[in-house]
Amino acid sequence: MLVIVAPGQGSQAPGFLSPWLELPGLVDRLGRLSEVAGTDLVAHGTVSDAETIKDTAVAQPLIVGSGLVCLSALGTAATTEGAPLLDLVGATAGHSVGEITAAAIAGVLTDDEATAFVRERGLGMAEASAAAATGMSAVVGGEPAEVLSTLESLGLTAANNNGAGQVVAAGTLDQLSALSDAPPARARVIPLQVAGAFHTRHMQPAVERLSRHARELAPMDPSLPLLSNADGRVVDDGQEVLRRLVQQVSSPVRWDLTMETFVSMGVTGLIELPPAGTLVGLAKRGLRGVETLALRTPDDLDEARRMVRDHGRPREDVGTDGSAHPTQSPRLHPQEDTP
Repeated sequence: MLVIVAPGQGSQAPGFLSPWLELPGLVDRLGRLSEVAGTDLVAHGTVSDAETIKDTAVAQPLIVGSGLVCLSALGTAATTEGAPLLDLVGATAGHSVGEITAAAIAGVLTDDEATAFVRERGLGMAEASAAAATGMSAVVGGEPAEVLSTLESLGLTAANNNGAGQVVAAGTLDQLSALSDAPPARARVIPLQVAGAFHTRHMQPAVERLSRHARELAPMDPSLPLLSNADGRVVDDGQEVLRRLVQQVSSPVRWDLTMETFVSMGVTGLIELPPAGTLVGLAKRGLRGVETLALRTPDDLDEARRMVRDHGRPREDVGTDGSAHPTQSPRLHPQEDTP
């Protein structure tokens, strides 16, 4: 089984899109998304400096837009093998803002809808971040229970539980300073260059902004299994996907549970869309035996085509009504209680 994953904020680097935009049609596609985003994604992906693309309101549309246009290049390369790419993909998921990319891959939102949604998300989170001195730090290593206990004792939130021995703590700068001064045993604390405490209560103003925007959307049900950041489960209903995308802004990301679901689904291959590398790094430690590919430049497309040939297959384990066979991971339906 092949899965396609989309990274989150912090994965971008100056000029990472330059080689991709040499491919036919990609500048035009990204230019159209730039109009929807209200910012020049072509410039930000090629010539903007690190400080510019670190801005939350720039970084988030850039990451989603990049994933969408590079997916089209991957699709063009893969269809030379026969069936359309997405007919051979077993599931998709995205980390934090990358979950919006995944929702578009699964057909819940159109590319334009996803871009408009991430525009509002980025602006809302930037405004919320400016309201208080907050931030995030990665905690690498340590005993998991002790790490979580330490964060709780300091009033910090485990905003990202990424598995593979990595938790991202979020809260006020004073709380993060106290964590650095007294880290859990055998753990390293690494401050992250982000504007605020994402995926915590500090982002509630952004949730309210996104909630208003979401009321204007009419999401479709996913056309392929889409895993949720909230609990790693497959969500069948488009409205539920949209609700979770809104709530995710102030709720922890459970990438550890997403990787557990990949294991239960029998995933054998994982391709990460640009700006790629972060999720492949986590998969190498948390998904032993799964072949991975970080799609960094068009030079990687030949290897991606080979992975599609080796790992891609029709989703025959999912019924035409969206129901799952017992061997598939649990699926979440809208009538169920959700976090």
